[in-house]
Amino acid sequence: MEAWVGLFVAAGCVALFMLAMKVSNLSTISTGDGYEIIARFGNIGGLAVRSPVRASGVLVGRVSNIRYDSKSFEAMVTMSIEKQFNQFPTDTTASIFTAGLLGEQYVSLTPGAEDAVLKQGDTIMFSDSAMVLERIIGKIVTDKLSE
Repeated sequence: MEAWVGLFVAAGCVALFMLAMKVSNLSTISTGDGYEIIARFGNIGGLAVRSPVRASGVLVGRVSNIRYDSKSFEAMVTMSIEKQFNQFPTDTTASIFTAGLLGEQYVSLTPGAEDAVLKQGDTIMFSDSAMVLERIIGKIVTDKLSE
């Protein structure tokens, strides 16, 4: 009986560990192979380092760094893209979306039609900032009050 209890406790610890890895986005650690590209956003909302980068819903990389550019007053998001996804055209658009109503935020890449492809250190020229729920609600309330 004690062995079964011990086995059950051990299985519970493994399950909690796996849940913690899934929640913290550490379950899919990159091998380091690939390239980094940069996108500039006016507002990144709740985007964080290690947030997913997706194209057509497929995980193609992770956000590796976020910093603020005090000259352009924009957030510069560095994304680490896996090496097998090395054919994004130079006119690719980066957008910040939310998974579900209150889910995590991620960067979505929408490929363009150019023949030239993004390479290490390139900057994406087209980006759409995050839609901040508080700003949308505030705008609706302000519009209703002004009527």
